Amino acid sequence: MTKAICLNADIGELAGANGRALDRAMLDVVTRCSIACGGHAGDQESMAATVKAADARNVQMGAHPSYPDLEGFGRKEMKLSRVELSATLLNQVRALAAITRERGVTISHLKPHGALYNTAARDEDIARTIVDVTIQSRIPLLIGPPNSRLQAAADYAGLPYLSEGFADRSYEASGHLTPRTMDGAVIESDADRIRQAVQIASTGAVTTRTGETIELPVRTICVHGETPGALASARSIRDALQHAGVAVIAVEP
Repeated sequence: MTKAICLNADIGELAGANGRALDRAMLDVVTRCSIACGGHAGDQESMAATVKAADARNVQMGAHPSYPDLEGFGRKEMKLSRVELSATLLNQVRALAAITRERGVTISHLKPHGALYNTAARDEDIARTIVDVTIQSRIPLLIGPPNSRLQAAADYAGLPYLSEGFADRSYEASGHLTPRTMDGAVIESDADRIRQAVQIASTGAVTTRTGETIELPVRTICVHGETPGALASARSIRDALQHAGVAVIAVEP
């Protein structure tokens, strides 16, 4: 059986014409995208342009909500009640949904961003809130970290889940992403990003920051759109995956 992986990118996060040009170029490479919808980045203009570009390329598009943290790019954990968190996430998703409805397309998945993503991996209440928002928004699929509280909450609710790995982030022996406050959290070498993506897709494992090899059972790999060199990495990763016999498609659970 041919191995298959979904290659995804978080986009709509950089401002201006250069940001939109990068998004369009990334959309020529990936098979899914997660669109910033105002919590950490993005506005009506960027969402509309990104939805249009994704639709034109038949790329599956999803909502990428976060803590309401524009100043900190969603990378600061915030202490919100479940009601407060649910309200802000619903508002973000609805902003994107209004644009997709106008264009006649659908939101295919939800993927939390930044600190919210990492917190949901370990916090059951946060995980359940995200699952509830996804279901309430009639979004059919949730993307997040493997073997996490978020995956457990989705499984319990019967919500399809696509487990995700990263080409440009390092991992700890625990299976968690290396915190961005630590050296080596972001993989800067194009060759190392390619090597990690092929390892994850081909073997279901990853070599950690400290050298251990651990299981990482994922169905999609992300290249962050705002990471320096992201476009070149995404193109090289897709080529390397295909050369390794891994089909790059919009994988379903």
